[in-house]
Amino acid sequence: MLATGELERFYSGLSLLVSTAAEGIPCAGLAVFGSLAVLLDDGLLQRALEPSGTPSLSWAGRETFARSLVELRATAFELEALGLYACAASVETMGLAAADVETRLDGVRSTPRFLRETGEAQLVYV
Repeated sequence: MLATGELERFYSGLSLLVSTAAEGIPCAGLAVFGSLAVLLDDGLLQRALEPSGTPSLSWAGRETFARSLVELRATAFELEALGLYACAASVETMGLAAADVETRLDGVRSTPRFLRETGEAQLVYV
């Protein structure tokens, strides 16, 4: 489950999912609130370049991080072994249209449904 809107923590959680899926191991992520906003942010590169968005990074490090984060997200969207879903409550309370979210992600799921569908999977909360 990806919940954080903090870019550095989000990167770590998404990296775990992408690394697992790249090994061919099926996995899924449920993006809630802050993480959903990051996944859908068309201005993510600029956001990651802002010192307030990545306060622990140096200026040169921030540029590398921003590019890497955008590339990591693009890779996540492309991997067949990785399903990325939006939390239904987050979509509703953030005022997002489910149809718009579903064009970018693999669907909208309630947390209970997501947990049922992932069954015996390891749960990691970031």
